[in-house]
Amino acid sequence: MNISLTPDIYQPSVDDKGIYIDKTPKIINGIYCSCGSRKDKIYDNESKFNVHTKSKAHQRWIIHLNNNKANYYVEMVQNQKVIEQQKKIIGQLENNLQTKMLTIDYLTKQISNNESQSQINESMNEPLIDLLD
Repeated sequence: MNISLTPDIYQPSVDDKGIYIDKTPKIINGIYCSCGSRKDKIYDNESKFNVHTKSKAHQRWIIHLNNNKANYYVEMVQNQKVIEQQKKIIGQLENNLQTKMLTIDYLTKQISNNESQSQINESMNEPLIDLLD
């Protein structure tokens, strides 16, 4: 059985002024950059990743991140609201499911009891056979 390790996802660092900057992390299992310049490319060492960070596409991505910081914050707040709403919905659905499972168990038990009771009644109503005849 082969164990495959997943690469890390690159996240640019933030300097003291709140600006996104490239800072090469320690690469152990490879790293994937989500800038989109080379889709599904995994960099397996720091020197290859450093060359990538100098590319025009990666630099445009960093500029785009810096230009849209406020938008990302607003989007994050909206995502947090959606997550909370979804947690509530999942909780309600779990409660409904639990109630329905209890109802199903109760009704199954009732049906089982009724069937066993009807079998007992049927066996008691069978005509007796006179063995002395």
